[in-house]
This record gives sequence, C-alpha cells and structure tokens, in this order.
Amino acid sequence: MKAERRHPDELILGLVSISDRASQGVYADQGLPALKAWFERALTSPWQAHERLIPDERAVIEQALIELVDDVGCDLVLTTGGTGPARRDVTPEATLAIATREMPGFGEQMRRISLEFVPTAILSRQVGVVRETAGHAALILNLPGQPKAIAETLEGLKGPDGTPRAHGIFAAVPYCIDLIGGPYIETRDDVSKAFRPKSAVRKAHA
Repeated sequence: MKAERRHPDELILGLVSISDRASQGVYADQGLPALKAWFERALTSPWQAHERLIPDERAVIEQALIELVDDVGCDLVLTTGGTGPARRDVTPEATLAIATREMPGFGEQMRRISLEFVPTAILSRQVGVVRETAGHAALILNLPGQPKAIAETLEGLKGPDGTPRAHGIFAAVPYCIDLIGGPYIETRDDVSKAFRPKSAVRKAHA
C-alpha cells in the first residue's frame, strides 16, 4: 500500500531487520528499535517508518525490498543483519538482485569504520544500491546487525577534539536522496551533519 507523504519533504523510510530467530520470536529483535531510535535523534525534517522483521531467506528479503520501494514508495531502505560469510547470510545477494545500480562507497566506508574496532570487519559484505522504477528511486543500505555498530556506521567516529576520524555514511545520504529525486532531508549536526555542495544547500526561509 502506497504511503501518504504528509509533507513534501517527509522521508518515507523502510526498516528491515533480518534474523531467523528474532522473526520466530526466539528473542526480541534489537535492530528495528535501534534504527528508529537513531532516526529520532538524527533527523530534524519529518519522516515516517515502515518496518519489516523477516527471516534469512533470500526470496523473502527480495520481496520485502521490492515491496517497500515499489509499493510503499520508500525513499530510503535500511536493512540490518545477514551480511556475514555464514551460509544463511544472504542479505547482500538479495539486495544486489533487486538493484538497478550499485553504490560501492557505502559498503567500503562501513567496513572502514568497523575496522577501527574489530579486525573481523573485513568479513562484512554490506552493500549499498539504488533501485529505480518508473518515476521513483530509492537508496538501499545494508547495515551491521548490532545496535552499537549501527550507530557507529551511521554517525562515524570522532577524535578527542571532536574532529572526524572516519565519516559516517549518513552524512552522504541526504545529498544522494536529492540526486535520485527524493525529499530534502535535514539532520542534527551534532549527530550526523549532512554534507551537500554549496549549490545544493537550501536557503533558510527569512
């Protein structure tokens, strides 16, 4: 069902947590609450979220991503879970299968950030893609599975003096959404300062 955009700049956001056991109720899902909490902190412009909790099944993941972009009309879809080397980890394959084009810089930077903490970050296979349909496009990003790692990859890392050690991936998301025809996203600078070329920055109303 198509989401209703209540404001021209409202972000329609898809959040997908991918876990066999959480989707079966074996334990409580942590991915969706962590994602929602981060957006509540980070965005100053309006947004609405559409959530899915699904198992590690490639066909189910593909169906969820297609539905959120094509039917719901999401501008941005974030997944969490299923990006490692285990046999059941098929999120990247599902994401690439429904993509129009790949955005490799997002996966590269997520691994760059995670390598500040653990050498096993090189095992991560997270990808970023764009899916385009007639008159609509969405950015889809695979995030890590742990709440702490989700926040780190979105926000980046800062040194003791506050200067960035590694830029978070979300700093580039608002301008990417601009370029594919989505709403104008504004953020809290202390959480994740959106970067746009000067020519793309919207002037504040007097």
